[in-house]
Amino acid sequence: MTIVEYVQTLSDNPYFGAGFGLFGLGAGAAMLRKGMQVGMILFRRHYMITLEVPCRDKSYQWLLHWLTHKGARKTQHLSVETSFEEKDTGYVKTKYDFIPSIGTHFFSYNGNWIKVERTREQQTLDLHMGIPWETVQLTAFGRDKSIYFNILEEARQMALKEHEGKTIMYTAMGSEWRPFGHARKRRPLNSVVLDAGVGERILNDCKEFIDNHGWYSERGIPYRRGYLLYGPPGCGKSSYITALAGELEHGICVLNLSERGLSDDRLNHLLAVAPQQTIILLEDVDAAFISREESKEIRAAYDGLNRVTFSGLLNCLDGVASTEARIVFMTTNYLERLDPALVRPGRVDLKEYIGWCSAYQVEQMFLRFYKFSEKCTHTLAQEFANSVIAHKRNVSPAQIQGFFMFHKNNPEEVVNNVSKIWELQ
Repeated sequence: MTIVEYVQTLSDNPYFGAGFGLFGLGAGAAMLRKGMQVGMILFRRHYMITLEVPCRDKSYQWLLHWLTHKGARKTQHLSVETSFEEKDTGYVKTKYDFIPSIGTHFFSYNGNWIKVERTREQQTLDLHMGIPWETVQLTAFGRDKSIYFNILEEARQMALKEHEGKTIMYTAMGSEWRPFGHARKRRPLNSVVLDAGVGERILNDCKEFIDNHGWYSERGIPYRRGYLLYGPPGCGKSSYITALAGELEHGICVLNLSERGLSDDRLNHLLAVAPQQTIILLEDVDAAFISREESKEIRAAYDGLNRVTFSGLLNCLDGVASTEARIVFMTTNYLERLDPALVRPGRVDLKEYIGWCSAYQVEQMFLRFYKFSEKCTHTLAQEFANSVIAHKRNVSPAQIQGFFMFHKNNPEEVVNNVSKIWELQ
């Protein structure tokens, strides 16, 4: 049998013909499937745009908040985020926000359909936050990247508007700054009564520094400013800084130099990555370092508190690697314990004593506290201030305010019981 006859015999065989047909059909389906996959890859590559936002990115929380208002209303798969909102009266209200849960969601933005994929890696943790690693991926048709820029900008503006009129407190978590608690209502600067001219000097100096970046640049002077507020406890140092931050529309980054695990490298990094428009506050700096003139025994005890060295702090404040566009406030109750190298010009540019109450402070505090009382007069305020000063005993604003709290609505009773102020010590 020739080859031609053999092929003819196979073609006439119905079983062979059916098998060949099935093979051709399967091969065609496989090729079609492969072609569709390649086509989809090419389509996604050239006609779709994707944005991935990891949880470590600063815009991640902004985007989730934006999705809460834009996308959560159109999906039935939600997760809850509980927060606290402070009202104008000071009352803190619990707030529940519903965020699109882990999974895939769709929503429309300016006529474009966007797919949102929120994923969570259970096996991977964010070491700084201690939570599973999350990402949000947005996918839309087209090649115009401006759609994502507009979304992120809207999310940023929404976050700024939410914190408008409030002061954000930041705390160091690992190598990053994270908001601490809920944003606080800005404290009026005139609610903190300092001695005549003290608060005005600090405020004017800060405003002059903020408004004159070019002046520093033209003269080659590092654009940073350091302040030291010193004096007895309870006299308003921390309260004034909080009110000042609200007046300047800045946040506050609170850093404890005695924190365990804080090293020179981490301190330098934290100062370098501090959020924009914030005041860095180093409270009770004397608790971490003392003067080099003290005895070696005392220094050894202090040196064992943490891993931050005195030279490391000096380099962070005024070294080669120190950052610019920065405002640093330090507070201490014991100025004499601080090393002269720490408080020299360049590291501390302005020192102000926040001390015991003067007659002016006592009078102003009286008038402010009882301003809604019909019995409150300037004469009564002066009488109270003179009575306090006549005792020739030191008194702090905290003691005065605590005394007022016992007589909220009776200024005359306050004047008649001045001697009881010092019983609050």
